[in-house]
Amino acid sequence: MSPRPKIFYGWWIVATASLGLFLSTGTIVVLAFGVFFKSLSQDFHASRSAVSLAFTLHNVTGALCAPLFGRMIDRVGARRVILIGTAIFALILLSCEMLGSRIAFLYLFYVSLGLVSGSTSPVPYGVVVSHWFDQRRGLALGLMAIGLGLGAIFMPLLAQRLIATFGWRTAYATLGSGALLISLPVVAACLLDDPKQKGLQPDGRVLAQTSEQDAKRDEGLSWHETWHHPIFWLMIVSFFLAGISLFGCIVHLPALLSDRGVSSQSAARASSLVGVALLVGRLGTGYLLDRFFAPRLAMILFGGAAIGIALLSIGGVGKIALLAAFFLGLGMGAEVDIIAFMMSRYFGMRALGTAFGYGFGGYVLAGALGVWVMGAGFDLAHSYSLPLGGFFIAMLVAMGLIARLGPYRYDAPPTRVLARRVATLEN
Repeated sequence: MSPRPKIFYGWWIVATASLGLFLSTGTIVVLAFGVFFKSLSQDFHASRSAVSLAFTLHNVTGALCAPLFGRMIDRVGARRVILIGTAIFALILLSCEMLGSRIAFLYLFYVSLGLVSGSTSPVPYGVVVSHWFDQRRGLALGLMAIGLGLGAIFMPLLAQRLIATFGWRTAYATLGSGALLISLPVVAACLLDDPKQKGLQPDGRVLAQTSEQDAKRDEGLSWHETWHHPIFWLMIVSFFLAGISLFGCIVHLPALLSDRGVSSQSAARASSLVGVALLVGRLGTGYLLDRFFAPRLAMILFGGAAIGIALLSIGGVGKIALLAAFFLGLGMGAEVDIIAFMMSRYFGMRALGTAFGYGFGGYVLAGALGVWVMGAGFDLAHSYSLPLGGFFIAMLVAMGLIARLGPYRYDAPPTRVLARRVATLEN
């Protein structure tokens, strides 16, 4: 028996996934969209609502396609889906140099990006990381999501610099080149679907150590069984309600504070705090998921988000608004990690790609709907009070649904059991 390497290869998988997410549709297209907004409006001679429709079409298309990518992941493996999807994603970005000047071409461009967005989303990367980790799955998922957190901080700045220097078309083409020349080769060289390809089990256990419990956990429920399980729909609805509330409040936060007389600098500070909280939420949640019951942790985070919404609803400004922004950022930063983790613990690994695809797709669709609901509520009442009240109730309902989940079906073995197995092998 060859000795185990000092660094478990699964951590290289996490680093590779983090890089892939940093140069993904989530960071380049979604998180950086705001800095492209004015350039698109000027180049296409279109109103802001017309340009906003392109973003909405991208999100809706991506949400509808996410479950399809989940099925593909379960059938052919996440690595193949990521490689093909990343190549197509990069080529679409490069093609914007040849994009026509009619607004219809812009819509086609963003719909095309939405069609392949699921291949570079947290769904395929989360499935791979979940296969490599069991005992420390939460931490691994949290570290994987650092790529998205760093992308939220740095990608808008990089895109803005490229737009100012070369224009929006070359900016997109340059970022597409980064995905093609950096992300794609690294993923091709380092990413493996399963630890068995390295002669290992999750968390670095050697392959010969397979037990009946491990085999059961690897198998999990079929998609048909998952689809008809009431716990699945409780989770989907709770994540959907939370996604509507979080996206609606966070996207409209600068406008909400500006309406209350807050300076643009202070509003920007609140938005920046959301980004910081989002990164903290990803790391902190990943660490805590391995140590605490995930539904209970989700209830705490949803409760914090509800408090943030309540603070905004009562007219909070200044430090109160900053506290609300931090609570909302924590909730948004934690949700993707929690979706992947809970799907794996309740339904196993057999159809995780499909289950996670539906969960993440619903979350993205909720985000698009939440932003629209917040704006429509303001247009109707000339105030954000009505949608904020609805979002507060939605978060409470989400907490109630999460509270109805029972114990894990596919839990990790206790740490002492894992340590005993490793000690037996070493002796």
